[in-house]
Amino acid sequence: MKFKSLSIHAGFAAVLCAVAAPAALAQAKEQFVPVLSYRTGPYAPNGVPWANGFVDYLKLTNARGGINGVKISFEECETGYDTGKSVECYERLKGKGASFVQPLSTGATFAITEKAPIDKIPLVSVGYGRSESQDGGVFKWNFPIAGTYWVASDAIMQAIAKKEGGWDKLKGKKIALVYHDSPFGKEPIPELTERSKLHGFELQLLPVTAPGVEQKSTWLQVRQSRPDYVVLWGWGVMNSTAIKEAQATGYPREKMYGVWWAGAEPDVRDVAEGAKGYNAVTMQHGAEPQSKLVKDMLAMVHDKGQGTGPKDEVGQVLYMRGAMSAMLGLEGVRAAQERFGKGKVMSGEQIRWGLENLNLTQAKLDGLGFAGVMRPISTSCMDHMGSSWARIHTWDGAAWKFTSDWLQADEQILKPLVKAQAEKYATEKKITRRTPEDCQS
Repeated sequence: MKFKSLSIHAGFAAVLCAVAAPAALAQAKEQFVPVLSYRTGPYAPNGVPWANGFVDYLKLTNARGGINGVKISFEECETGYDTGKSVECYERLKGKGASFVQPLSTGATFAITEKAPIDKIPLVSVGYGRSESQDGGVFKWNFPIAGTYWVASDAIMQAIAKKEGGWDKLKGKKIALVYHDSPFGKEPIPELTERSKLHGFELQLLPVTAPGVEQKSTWLQVRQSRPDYVVLWGWGVMNSTAIKEAQATGYPREKMYGVWWAGAEPDVRDVAEGAKGYNAVTMQHGAEPQSKLVKDMLAMVHDKGQGTGPKDEVGQVLYMRGAMSAMLGLEGVRAAQERFGKGKVMSGEQIRWGLENLNLTQAKLDGLGFAGVMRPISTSCMDHMGSSWARIHTWDGAAWKFTSDWLQADEQILKPLVKAQAEKYATEKKITRRTPEDCQS
């Protein structure tokens, strides 16, 4: 019943946003942000807190005075985590002066990648999307800021290797990838394949049909093959189902490592003690209830009666990721203003420049309320990711706790993968690669 009431509240908020947006757009000095969200369907338990954090950060920015006085307007569009609907939402909202788009879907990211260069709208995919789009020489309009799936899988492998006592200890081991059978779920396969060749472990691939509510056959294979570790690449209901099946088959949760979309409160809440010991990589942040951002959000948004979702959600993992995703997009706007004029509404082309010239120092992040939450991020014309750091957190039965130091993805593994896959895409799409010299013009 609690989730049902949350969904109704969130849906009402979305309607209000949709009604308010046209009037807001009539004002001259507002930066429009389309919000592609999913508050319905099997992925809603995870999609809702992300969207609430994203929208609340837009509201917080306005409460802080906007970006150099420029206020933010926005409109939500329900996608249901469906690629076709996501593209429809994109098409409907792009004409309203979209600053950037964040579809929160790897499938939608693949589809919109074809459209963004034509429409001149930056495609920001914080922690998802095409891993090779880090290469700004080929993907001029894609920005997988703060980490790709190859960063996530490499951090997981580093954590496993450390637990075993070194990379050499992985030889002869078996690692199973239980993954969402979609572009999202298949993203880590190239990186894990490279690691398996390098270190001599066997990689077992176990696809799960979306949405992932039926996994008994998958976990029967796990029980039969008895892998040393399971890497879970899931989203939504697939995650809690996997943990419940692991518990039912007796697979140790401490031997499981989830991607950062399989490591939030909705994934473990229903399992509680049964999920104890389960690990997941985090995209820098985790649950951050004591951060300055949370305190500002409560004081300036929720205490004013303007919160998008329930108050007790503020500071949880996916809420923080939504807020962080909004912040990164808006900082692209701020960086653009530094070059093209403070206090002005920026175009998509100007924001693209801002996003590939981000210089989020620790001091800047601290000023935005992200002290202790994130490490510095610095993008460039050639590097559209800007940071390759992650951590591991572990569910203790009641809360997520960090259980690793900072882990940095190995560039000797990632760089060749990024270059090879980006070159393949450029050849297929007949794209001429940009050079650093081109960026100076």
